[in-house]
Amino acid sequence: MQIGIFATTFLKPNDAIPDVDGPLDQIGALGVAAISYDALCLGLASMPDAIDPAQVGQVRDAFAARGQWMASLSATFNMAHPDPAARATGLRQLEVLAASAHPFGTDLLTLCTGTRSLESMWRFHPENSSAEAWADMRSTMEQAIAIAETYDVRLGIEPEVANVVASPRLARRLLDELGSDRLTIVMDGANIFPAGTLPRQREILDEAFDLLGSHIGMAHAKDLTRDGAAGNAAAGTGLLDYGYYIHLLKQSGFDGAIVLHGLSATQAPDCVAFLKSFGLS
Repeated sequence: MQIGIFATTFLKPNDAIPDVDGPLDQIGALGVAAISYDALCLGLASMPDAIDPAQVGQVRDAFAARGQWMASLSATFNMAHPDPAARATGLRQLEVLAASAHPFGTDLLTLCTGTRSLESMWRFHPENSSAEAWADMRSTMEQAIAIAETYDVRLGIEPEVANVVASPRLARRLLDELGSDRLTIVMDGANIFPAGTLPRQREILDEAFDLLGSHIGMAHAKDLTRDGAAGNAAAGTGLLDYGYYIHLLKQSGFDGAIVLHGLSATQAPDCVAFLKSFGLS
């Protein structure tokens, strides 16, 4: 497994002009080559309406010059939004990103299965477990798969307690219902603990890997401070049994990028060192 990090960790939000090279240089100084990228790094929205091919070329060349590689490109929008127009906009913007993925140098777009919340795609809503929410998310995902087929990319879905795909079991259900090799799993051990389950974390992690271990396309490295919510802490600063999580990733045969996020730029050196302590590079 190769240590990676979100490029947005090193964004300076007040910069009037985005600095393509700055974040990559800071990541390179950490000895990290795998990067999860976001159109925010180009001064665009995460889900843009258009991307200038010249910008794409600039990023690709900047990666190549440093020996870095793009582990994924963020394409998160609310796939279960109750407004069909919002979902349609997300799909249109997804196609913009899908068309740019290979030119950027990646074939993996990361998604959010969404929520019924109108405030945030990462916020729990009691209707997330409804048949209607599942049907809307599934329909959106089917259309996303058609886009993925057109542009020869993969789509990474992540079980997360606040989303419609709230558990590994539901992720397994979606994989089985859609039957597409375009779908892959983004495994994040900090996102799968419903309220009251953290004392059984090894049991829950075991189940997650039993259900999804052969479908992992990328892993995330962050931490959690309580169960019942997605992890929001830097890796190694919370309650996740990291030794066991890394053990299961290795046991599954996964050999891709394990990507740090949920951390600040100042925490990055310690988090990289923390992952290296488990024999990762």
